Amino acid sequence: MHLLAQLIAAPHGATGRILHLTLNRPELRNAMSQAMVAELHDALRKAEQAGDVRAIVLRGAGGHFCAGADLKDMASARATAASDPERAIAEHNARFGELCAAFGRTGIAVIAVVEGAVMGGGFGLACVADVVIAADSARFRLPETSLGMLPAQIAPFLVERLGYSEARRLAVTGGTLDAAGALAQRLVHAVHAPDALDAAVQEVLTQVLRCAPQAVAATKALVARARWQPAEHLVPEAAAAFARAATGPEGTEGIAAFLQGRAPSWAPRP
Repeated sequence: MHLLAQLIAAPHGATGRILHLTLNRPELRNAMSQAMVAELHDALRKAEQAGDVRAIVLRGAGGHFCAGADLKDMASARATAASDPERAIAEHNARFGELCAAFGRTGIAVIAVVEGAVMGGGFGLACVADVVIAADSARFRLPETSLGMLPAQIAPFLVERLGYSEARRLAVTGGTLDAAGALAQRLVHAVHAPDALDAAVQEVLTQVLRCAPQAVAATKALVARARWQPAEHLVPEAAAAFARAATGPEGTEGIAAFLQGRAPSWAPRP
């Protein structure tokens, strides 16, 4: 298997479970194969269907996050479709884009923990996470243009996360961002020494678990729509979403817990 998956109970009495996903091709710096893409897609689908997964923690094995696409895997796809290699590679590429889009739109909180190589598709996966925690060893790079190719599927996520100017710079130079540079660009949200990563992840999970799961999902969906619509166009939709939350089970419990000076039912216990 190219992916390790572990579901564990949320800590400290919080409801639900946490899904830990580890890209597991350390000998290739976790290069993204088609098998890995399929396994990631399947893991996300099962997590969404389960209904009780509060967060996904995505990381790589062996001190690297992901070195991008497995070029041997792509060459194999091309060779097996000699009659129409362009179509075969397009389908191969599109499956990874669909994966990034799926992780970007999920209602589950996604935390990426990045170390070492964060290249190409790995860069794209980092861009679609809600929270990115980096080791000080992390190096972000877009190598595609230096290989005569394009960062095609990740381009929209690069622009969204980094902005138009920085995405262009990295794409046309094949440039590198170290962890400090990624923090300055807000590509990552915190940088830690490798031995401090696990504690940092636990702190972020504690923060996520204090938030109601359906409220998190609805907020992520609303924020995603706000990227493309003028604020005034969202006023009725936002008001309706707020009213549903305030009168629903989570809103009722949250307000009651606040007034009673206790933690809400979904949250970790003090």
